[in-house]
Amino acid sequence: MAAPEPARLGRYSITHFGREQVRAFIPPSLPPEPPLILTDADQDLLGKVNRALGRLDSLATLLPDTALFVYMYVRKEAVLSSQIEGTQSSISDLLIHELDEAPGVPIDDVTEVSNYVRAMNHGLERIRGGFPLSLRLLREIHGLLLQSGRGQEQQPGEFRRSQNWIGGTRPGNATYVPPPPEELMACLDPFERFLHDDPVRLPLLIKAALAHAQFETIHPFLDGNGRLGRLLITLLMCAEDALSEPLLYLSLYFKQHRETYYAHLQRIRTHGDWESWIRFFLEGVRTIATEAVATAQAAMAMFDRDRHRIRDDIGRAAGSALQVHDVLMGHPITSVAQAVRRTQLSAPTVGKALDNLTALGLVRELTGKQRNRLFAYSPFLALLSDSAGQG
Repeated sequence: MAAPEPARLGRYSITHFGREQVRAFIPPSLPPEPPLILTDADQDLLGKVNRALGRLDSLATLLPDTALFVYMYVRKEAVLSSQIEGTQSSISDLLIHELDEAPGVPIDDVTEVSNYVRAMNHGLERIRGGFPLSLRLLREIHGLLLQSGRGQEQQPGEFRRSQNWIGGTRPGNATYVPPPPEELMACLDPFERFLHDDPVRLPLLIKAALAHAQFETIHPFLDGNGRLGRLLITLLMCAEDALSEPLLYLSLYFKQHRETYYAHLQRIRTHGDWESWIRFFLEGVRTIATEAVATAQAAMAMFDRDRHRIRDDIGRAAGSALQVHDVLMGHPITSVAQAVRRTQLSAPTVGKALDNLTALGLVRELTGKQRNRLFAYSPFLALLSDSAGQG
């Protein structure tokens, strides 16, 4: 095996944590030097991934209601990304939490997931408004990510002022120790310039792979680095118009290949092996983009099939049932009150429609109560949960 390139390896800063001497890693700036070596096979893979991304982006024009799918896909990603950090919330928990009249889900976990949705939407709105993907925007997103719930004491929206570490109980026995706080800006300033294509512009997917790994290596916040680092990939894709809607999220791939993911990041630090990481990253993008297209197609086929059943089996009451089904396609857990607001139908009519949908096996009542009932569009939730690796 060839020796690692010294210029790619970064350096260590010797610091102290209590009485222990600690070696904190300081990565070299991007792009890697010597430059990346991409083989013909790598270039072929890059072409395949770009085509998969193109098919994913075309969903925005093919779906009858793009906002409906994006709404649910963003929430699926929020759940997955938070689960990697140890939360136990499900998609159902988040949807119930978002119904003001339906409290009772595990509050710390679901607040963390809800913050993720809010932070993601803020970042996308800022980018669409012309604000650059920058350190300032990352701090804004981080402030929302840790706004409440667990992590709210970890300096939301501020770069850390103390040493953090990954693995172990202290820096002295940690798996990895990021740069010390006094070295942070020396790492982050060139990182921001790289996001702005200074000193060189690279193919977007290569840029996203490098940026994600570098962000995780710098680990600039006390908490929330993993979630924000994964979100950075999607923000880059949208900021550079590779995706018109936020439909690409690698949390599921990273979750399914957790040990390999961490091993690749560590090998960048110990061996300067960016090429192996880039191949892993590209395979992840291709896999997830292909699965996202399949999930969207399956959802559209399900909606069409279910609407035919409603028309064929309910008869004269099908009109109101179809209106309630419209609500459930965008909000697969709903209450009578929410369905009334969204359809402008009366409460008795909505209640009867939900009863009809329950009789067809399309809807399941969740509470077992007579009042404040919640109804789930079970087949759609099952599809989302299966595509999120929860099935």
